[in-house]
Amino acid sequence: MERITIGDGFDRVARGTPDREAFVFVEPGVRWTYRGALGRVQRLAKALIGLGVERGDHVAVWATNRPEWVLVQLAAAKIGAVLVPLDTAYGADELGYALEQSDATTLFTLDRIADVDCLALLADCCPEMPGARPGRIASRRLPLLKRVALLDDRRAPGVLSWLEVLAASAGITDHMLRRRQETVGPDDPATIVYTAGTTGPPRGAEFTHLSLVSTAHYAGECMRLSARDSLCVAVPFHDPLGHVLGTLMSAVRGATTVVPAETFDAGTTLEAIARERCTALHGTPAMFTAALAQPRLLDLDISSLRTGILPAVPGAGGVLQQVAERTRCRELTVAYGQTEGSPVITQTRAEDPLEVRLASAGRPLPHVEVKIADRAGCELGRGEEGELCCRGYVVMRGYYAMPEATAAAIDDAGWLHTGDLATMDEHGYCRITGRVSDLVVRAGERIDAREVQALLTAHPKVRDAHVFGVPDSLFGEEVAAWIRLREGETATVEEMRDYCRARLATSKVPRHVRFVDRYPTTAAGTVQTFRLREITVAR
Repeated sequence: MERITIGDGFDRVARGTPDREAFVFVEPGVRWTYRGALGRVQRLAKALIGLGVERGDHVAVWATNRPEWVLVQLAAAKIGAVLVPLDTAYGADELGYALEQSDATTLFTLDRIADVDCLALLADCCPEMPGARPGRIASRRLPLLKRVALLDDRRAPGVLSWLEVLAASAGITDHMLRRRQETVGPDDPATIVYTAGTTGPPRGAEFTHLSLVSTAHYAGECMRLSARDSLCVAVPFHDPLGHVLGTLMSAVRGATTVVPAETFDAGTTLEAIARERCTALHGTPAMFTAALAQPRLLDLDISSLRTGILPAVPGAGGVLQQVAERTRCRELTVAYGQTEGSPVITQTRAEDPLEVRLASAGRPLPHVEVKIADRAGCELGRGEEGELCCRGYVVMRGYYAMPEATAAAIDDAGWLHTGDLATMDEHGYCRITGRVSDLVVRAGERIDAREVQALLTAHPKVRDAHVFGVPDSLFGEEVAAWIRLREGETATVEEMRDYCRARLATSKVPRHVRFVDRYPTTAAGTVQTFRLREITVAR
């Protein structure tokens, strides 16, 4: 395993294949060769130094898939700054929390994202910004935030334009940049990625250069991605599937990154694949499903498509089967991971038979250890179900500024406890079977919350339900359920309990039942189980 930084790795590829296309942004018509991309990255890196960004500073990006996003990603890595990608779906509360918790000194953003006025929302978090001198913000809530810059040439009070940012490169020589880059090491932090916040407040998982470069390299190796490939990146850059397995993977393996549009559109993505002869595509099951449902699918020539990554989530097998049947993308790989796992832990290989890829989440990446463990952390035998734990370069350094949460996730031996239940066969292939948190342990009995949830959702009056465990002084844990009824329907707690009693063991019948109109969710719309538990306990 090679020990190299993101900046050095990109430099080596760019200087080795200077005339090969590095990045193609279809919507704005931007095409950069590796030579051209390197020149732009160098200039922005100098500009960041000129603006006063120090080694170790945290540089946040809150924007859609624009060319400048990638420049910030690579330039920040060159000078030893730490990239903080922010979800474009964030509202004021999530944005303020992430900027404050991450200790960001610099923020790159847009004036608008869809119908959201980004600068107005940012002013809610930092009211001092509009009246500040650009690059000289002094915020009470965000004391480390010094500068906000736009990724275009628009001007706004208290904010630097992109042209003003680039102008700061004047006076910073190649020698000064080289000296800064030489101070950056493989074990230095490179990125802080925030979790979705479904099991607690969002946490910033911190990764080193070595972690990200190695993950991007070996995940690409599983796909057989090379300099002959063009990788279509339609997923958001703020997601690790976009900026680690997308832009960074291409950059360290010498492939071409093709970005169809600022935000995902199935038709636009298919057109980009056909026009640019893309050979690889990453996407969620929902994205692949949307693409397969496009009426133009049969009219466009996407026969160049060979491989890509599909996350190992519920429903992935069915989508993989459809992709195999309806396209020539026969080497699409399935990858399992999580934010804390940079973000791939196991992955199928391009050469694996389809039946293997349909039935598993793959084998560990090279140089990564995986074990299936019981509650005490002891390794179980092949075929036994337990918690998937991993150790190696894919594991985060820890949650930024959260030592207690880090200690709860990574044990003293360096094993990351993923919270996912899995089995492993005799060949090392893993199958994800559920979440540890889906188990309610009542009086020593393991109850699968998903079983109760599926039963309640099948009730004709029920729109959906969310089932989880809450502490209980007598039994250790009890089953709780939040239920949303279909429009116009009414029901009682005992009616739901009687329905469950007739079909489940008594121990599985929810003791706590609450009817609600909505659930607390993250910015992306995922239910926050920890909030359901907190509210239920408080009541």
